[in-house]
Amino acid sequence: MSLTDQLNDIINSLGGFGPEVWLSASFCILLVAELLFVRGTSLLKARRWLAGLSVGIVVVAGIWAMLLPTRGHLFMHLLFVDNQAIFIQVVVALSAAMVLLYEAFTTSEQVNFQPKLPLEWYPLLIAMTLGLFMMTLSVNMLSIYLSIELVSICSYLLTALTADRKASEGGIKYLLFGAVSSAIMLYGMSLLYGMTGTLDLTADVFGAELAHQDTSVATVALLLTGAGLFFKLAGVPFHVWTPDAYEAAPVPVAAFFSVGPKAAAVLVLMRLVTALPTEPVLGGATASSLQTPLAVLALAGILIGNLSALRQTDAKRLLAYSTIAHAGFLLVGVVAMSQAGFEAVLFYVGTYLFISLAAFFLVDLLARSNGTDLTISNFAGLGPKQPLLSVALTVVMLALTGLPPTVGFTAKILSFSALYDAYQLSGNSWLLALFVLGLLNALISLVYYLKIPFLLFFRPMASTTDGQQSTSAPKAAIGLAVGLVIPIVILFLKPELLLHWLTNW
Repeated sequence: MSLTDQLNDIINSLGGFGPEVWLSASFCILLVAELLFVRGTSLLKARRWLAGLSVGIVVVAGIWAMLLPTRGHLFMHLLFVDNQAIFIQVVVALSAAMVLLYEAFTTSEQVNFQPKLPLEWYPLLIAMTLGLFMMTLSVNMLSIYLSIELVSICSYLLTALTADRKASEGGIKYLLFGAVSSAIMLYGMSLLYGMTGTLDLTADVFGAELAHQDTSVATVALLLTGAGLFFKLAGVPFHVWTPDAYEAAPVPVAAFFSVGPKAAAVLVLMRLVTALPTEPVLGGATASSLQTPLAVLALAGILIGNLSALRQTDAKRLLAYSTIAHAGFLLVGVVAMSQAGFEAVLFYVGTYLFISLAAFFLVDLLARSNGTDLTISNFAGLGPKQPLLSVALTVVMLALTGLPPTVGFTAKILSFSALYDAYQLSGNSWLLALFVLGLLNALISLVYYLKIPFLLFFRPMASTTDGQQSTSAPKAAIGLAVGLVIPIVILFLKPELLLHWLTNW
């Protein structure tokens, strides 16, 4: 391609890159605004202004992405815009807006339950959102790596941003595991480049050359490349950092970690799977070569997440292990390797946004109302005292389990239906094992998901000790958290509201 053609391609690509340019410029503006507000106003006013600006920035980015007319490759096949990428961008923007609003609503002079996030968290969250937007568009292994690193660096900083020892320890553990997964991913990418001669996952030569490679060698290279994706997904075996990082991070940060990176990572994983050939050449690698290892990893994530959650005494650590289990459930649709499976994954992501954020917000508000920390035993007897929050949390726990009348039931039905169809076509016994054991794990998860509702309504409240006093939870934060429960029920009654968007948009 001549230099003139390259310049024209870059100029034409800018039309589909608007939200990312907006987030990049906004990040720089927020850094300057932070300095100006700190010097010119009080800390509380500066926080309010920066929170308002940040919410406006991510909302504009999400709306811009939805209205984007451009589809196709950008910047000489570095990025690719399609409906799936735009859907994940909307999920990321919506989750970022929700956590920013929640942090703003719960930050006041009267609310001192946990250390306040410093003002630097606003530009860092915008930078992380930019990295997630880039991940959703990336189809070149170089752009995939760079966007994952941008997300990872912001994640490390957000985890260790508060000035306490637990946050520092959580950030260091997060960083160490992230460095290991990044190195493994780069090694896998170098192997794939050596096999195919290209970094572009959408290039015809990528699939054609992998089809000529030995199945075991190509599968190992692909799994090594997926290390960075499994790290962001909190999937086995790169899940060890999750409980410590979630416990160390403030609730808004942990809530965003549970949604944004998972949504972007699972889309990149689907792109990697669909880049593989469907038919082998002389016994070479195909998409079905990844079915068994992915099924094993999905099953391991479901089992480890659920079994580890049984013995947790801290609500945030319990939700952290819950996200590991749900990472396994997200992989169920990917393992199916069908159009129905991929649509089920996107539906799961879209609904998990409301379920996960509501879970983190509600347990935090209940703890605030009791003036205690997030130890599960402290929730005893709060049901009559906080009936609205308690009923809402019970609905959310049912959704996390996958029981009606919540959309968690619908999401799991769609995923496992696609998995069973894939088993009937392939006869792979690992798919059947994932199907049976995955559904049985719903019974295991009942034990710990319903533990908090049981304590809320059927155990007496412990006496207040150590000078802890009850405080009234902010009404705006309560409205936001309870409002997130409404789509969980509505999408169970009318799942076509989201399915129609996914299939026809």
